[in-house]
Amino acid sequence: MSADILIGDRVEVYLDSKFWESEGWFPGIISRIDPYSNHRNFYWVELDLEVRAAQGGMTHLISVFNPKNIRKI
Repeated sequence: MSADILIGDRVEVYLDSKFWESEGWFPGIISRIDPYSNHRNFYWVELDLEVRAAQGGMTHLISVFNPKNIRKI
């Protein structure tokens, strides 16, 4: 699936409660893709405004390394 993810795609990212206030899938847009190796990338996701507001508005851009934690919507 990660090969199909492009900048500008609407996605949901899975955030664990260890790193986020509540666990689950959250919507956003892919804003940047940085290569890590020949087979992996960092996907930068700009979270939707309502997600940011619910989490206190502090974080709006997150990086996702594991493509299993990203799904297109």
